[in-house]
Amino acid sequence: MKQYGGVIKPKTKRAKRFLDNRAPKLTENIKNAMIMKGGNTSMTVTQALKDIYALKKPSAVLYKKKNITRPFEDSTSLEFFSKKTDSSLFLFGSHNKKRPNNLIFGRLFDFHVLDMIELGIEKYKSLSDIKSSKCPEGTKPMLVFAGDAFDHENDHKRLKSLLTDFFRGPVVPSVRLAGLEHVLHFTALEGKIYMRSYRSLLKKSGCRTPRIELEEIGPSFDFILRRTHLASDDLYKTAHKQPKALKPKKKKNISHDTFGTKFGRLHMQKQDLAKLQTRKMKGLRKRRGPAAAAVVAGETSPKTTEVE
Repeated sequence: MKQYGGVIKPKTKRAKRFLDNRAPKLTENIKNAMIMKGGNTSMTVTQALKDIYALKKPSAVLYKKKNITRPFEDSTSLEFFSKKTDSSLFLFGSHNKKRPNNLIFGRLFDFHVLDMIELGIEKYKSLSDIKSSKCPEGTKPMLVFAGDAFDHENDHKRLKSLLTDFFRGPVVPSVRLAGLEHVLHFTALEGKIYMRSYRSLLKKSGCRTPRIELEEIGPSFDFILRRTHLASDDLYKTAHKQPKALKPKKKKNISHDTFGTKFGRLHMQKQDLAKLQTRKMKGLRKRRGPAAAAVVAGETSPKTTEVE
């Protein structure tokens, strides 16, 4: 590929397809995540990165080599790898005496760091520690957030948005009932965040609706919130801005109630009820000729039946 005046022009069809895939679109590609470890890591952090990579596959890239960087002090290396792999999410693992067993979840906007949240691992169970059948690779999970902190505290609100972005998977129009088998549950309680992974089992219930049971499959984390790097409100609003072509057009004279029922309003001209078509009955017919004149004058009387 050659570059002329800041514009990259492809020389082959393969390069053209590559640039078209990276170009801005109305509906963006699936968000990829890059998972990497720092210069110093522990066995807990290394195994945790592998387990989260197993949950995120195939929309993730796992770096096996160590990357000597500190995201909160210098994020240029993260932005470089993000542009190289076209990833807008990242997970960085490190370990030191001051902050042991450290995980940093983050996301980028326009290949620049938008926000980062640092979580410390206090208790951990890996996928291999929990002996049970696992969900297939690429299964779209159901995300459940429990705790008042996710609705009231600013740091936990951003953490909820970040975890939703990281684990939600591809956007699909519909999912079959049997495909709802993976559940990720996050609980905020007493300053800690508990992450659990379950597999939903559909059991016979004697009726049409199956009975659902949850079986823990791992990994299991007990996190504690540490440092945060949050974007300003203006930048956060800009990152969530949607193009006009994707915004739904407002339809006139259509409204919905609290239950989602659709109501429509029709505008009609004033009707002349004298010309309204009704059911034709013999008794309502207009009489014509001398019979009608006799009825008006009272000369005729209704028919009677003689009774002996």
